[in-house]
Amino acid sequence: MKKYLLIYNPVSGDAKFKTRLDEVIEYLQGAGGIVIPFRTRVKGDIQPFVSQAKWFATDGLIVAGGDGTVHEVINAMLTEAVEVPLGIIPSGTCNDFASHLNFGKDLSSCLNAVIGGQWRTVDVGRVNGEYFLNVASAGLLTSVAHSVDTSLKNTLGRMAYYFKGLGELPSFRSLRVKVTADGQILNDDILLFLVMNTGMVGSFPTLAPEAKIDDGKLDLLIVNKCSIPELMGLFLSIFSGRHISSSHIRHMQAADIYIECDEPVESDLDGELGPLLPLAISTVTNKLKVFI
Repeated sequence: MKKYLLIYNPVSGDAKFKTRLDEVIEYLQGAGGIVIPFRTRVKGDIQPFVSQAKWFATDGLIVAGGDGTVHEVINAMLTEAVEVPLGIIPSGTCNDFASHLNFGKDLSSCLNAVIGGQWRTVDVGRVNGEYFLNVASAGLLTSVAHSVDTSLKNTLGRMAYYFKGLGELPSFRSLRVKVTADGQILNDDILLFLVMNTGMVGSFPTLAPEAKIDDGKLDLLIVNKCSIPELMGLFLSIFSGRHISSSHIRHMQAADIYIECDEPVESDLDGELGPLLPLAISTVTNKLKVFI
């Protein structure tokens, strides 16, 4: 019989996944599987569980939650050297990495990918010793995910992030940064930078159209200092996929990126609070297996 660990966040997204837990277990058992479920309760409780139970998950580990939950799980897996494939059931407010892999919210499709047993390796990013699967960022809007009220997020979904972000615009000021990307050095005043694995952030699918999750490189997108009207115009161009040609955007691909700032600035990793700048970011290839 195949053996799986199932880690789920009961409050992710609309908080309804927990009502389908029996359905998930029945589905996997019906396919000849044995499942150990784990209900995450507080930040940081996933790694101790994975450390104790990793010997059981000989055929795969499954996570149900949003990008933040997936972030915690992949850090636990890579830290504890769990080399089995990861299955993703997207049930959060934003599910960017799962969306990039074309995992919709159809539960049976996600579970079929797991029991089918087919997987691929994907790159991950590493920043100051911590891993990220989809994006590392800092600057305008990056603190939104940490400050949006959970009940509002569950009610409005990703729109809660957009409303909160709009409120930040009048008070935000630019950051003076130095970026070294595969030896190329940039000094500039910026509003925001994104270091992406998939090119999809905040459900915007075309931020980095050339991004691939197995090419050994990360995509760096920098929004240079501009006025609020220019920034609003830039957001509109993102919806139409024309932002890469904007004079306010700088885009490049690199395997190793170092970003420093002349003041302490918080970063964001997959929607979770990350370390203060400076950030030493690198690509880790062939490190993670994902069910397809």
